[in-house]
Amino acid sequence: QVQLVESGGGLVQAGGSLRLSCAASGRSFSSLVMGWFRQAPGKEREFVSAIDGGGANTYDAAAVEGRFTISRDNAKNTVYLQMNSLKPEDTGVYYCAARRLVIITTTPAGYNYWGQGTQVTVSS
Repeated sequence: QVQLVESGGGLVQAGGSLRLSCAASGRSFSSLVMGWFRQAPGKEREFVSAIDGGGANTYDAAAVEGRFTISRDNAKNTVYLQMNSLKPEDTGVYYCAARRLVIITTTPAGYNYWGQGTQVTVSS
C-alpha cells in the first residue's frame, strides 16, 4: 500500500509559478512511476506529467510542455511539479498518483494509488 499527500497548491496570478509536492509512504518509492493529473470543474481528470522510478524518463502533456517540470527525490520519497507561466486554464485540483508497473502511462486507470488532491487557482 502507498499513501500520497500533495501540498503546494494555492492562488496565483496568470504568469506566476507554483511548486507542488507529493510525499509518499509505504511501498518502495523508487520502484514506482509517479504521475500528476488535474481535474477542472465539470471536466474529466486529465494527465499532466509523469516520471519513471529512476527519474531519467519523463513525459508531459502537450498543454504543459515547456512550462511544467516533473522531478523526484527518491531519498525523500517525494515527487515535485514545478509550474511556471501559469494560465487560467491550468486551474483545477491537482492529484498525485503512483503506478506499480515500470512503464509510464497517461491513463488514470493505469495508476494504483492516488492522493487527495490540492487546489490550484490561476487568476487572470
